[in-house]
Amino acid sequence: MHNSSRRAACAFMIVVLGALVACTPGSTGQVDWRSFALSGWQPVGSRTTNALTGGQGLATVHPAVGNSFQVFEGLASVPPSKSNAGWTHVGDPGAHDGILVLPYESADAAQGKLFTVIAPDGSATDYPHPLVPGEEHNNSFADVSPDGQWLVSGEWDTMSRLLVFPMPGLNPAAPAPGGALPLATTIALDHPVRDVQGCTFVSSTRLLCASDDPDPDFQPTAKPLLQVDLARPLDGAPVTGAVTSLGHLPVVSICTGDFEVEGLDYDAVTQTLSVVVIPPIPCAITADVYDYRPA
Repeated sequence: MHNSSRRAACAFMIVVLGALVACTPGSTGQVDWRSFALSGWQPVGSRTTNALTGGQGLATVHPAVGNSFQVFEGLASVPPSKSNAGWTHVGDPGAHDGILVLPYESADAAQGKLFTVIAPDGSATDYPHPLVPGEEHNNSFADVSPDGQWLVSGEWDTMSRLLVFPMPGLNPAAPAPGGALPLATTIALDHPVRDVQGCTFVSSTRLLCASDDPDPDFQPTAKPLLQVDLARPLDGAPVTGAVTSLGHLPVVSICTGDFEVEGLDYDAVTQTLSVVVIPPIPCAITADVYDYRPA
């Protein structure tokens, strides 16, 4: 179970029991979140969302008709039909041209993974993914390449790769609706990364990834925003990715304790990068969303 699930469960108990306690003042509460500099990105605003329904991440959906909107996912976003079937966790979602992708995982590794693809008309199709040898069962995020052909996902703990699948409904290599989604290839990272909660494309050859890594051993700082530069656009063949840390993501709260970096989203239309960070308990009832634009 990810740390976010434990945080959200605790926040849920606080709400149910009516035991909303005051946050413990700490030095982090005196720090301006904008002081956490991210190379190449300038802060433009911050907001909050319900951690139970939005603490895992977000995606911007651009429908063919009507205004764009953001979809947030959290522990309480898992519908009963999914939880009853063993899918207990939803990760950071992805979107492309009005299509939304939700990544689900089960506590039972034998169940594999599940990607739910929601079409612009609201219809949903489930695509199970049986694990390949050596693959972790965690399904932390989903994001779609700018050309709509590839679905990128991640595992957990220490990783040296990202997973690439054919995008259902858009890539001819994807299975028929409801079929088992095969692993197409991987992105081999030139440096290991730890606890990546979400990745989002900013161009055909660049992703940004939010890492909840608590230690600055792989990167210069803990909880970094990572940049992954691909050797070429995804084409279904193995590709390498160069990892660079852009700086420490904001960890600001009047509560002291462990923060958790969650998912992120890049809206190419507004050029806005949004990152979700859950503050320490008991402030973890709400999640902070930090917005950036290119510097």
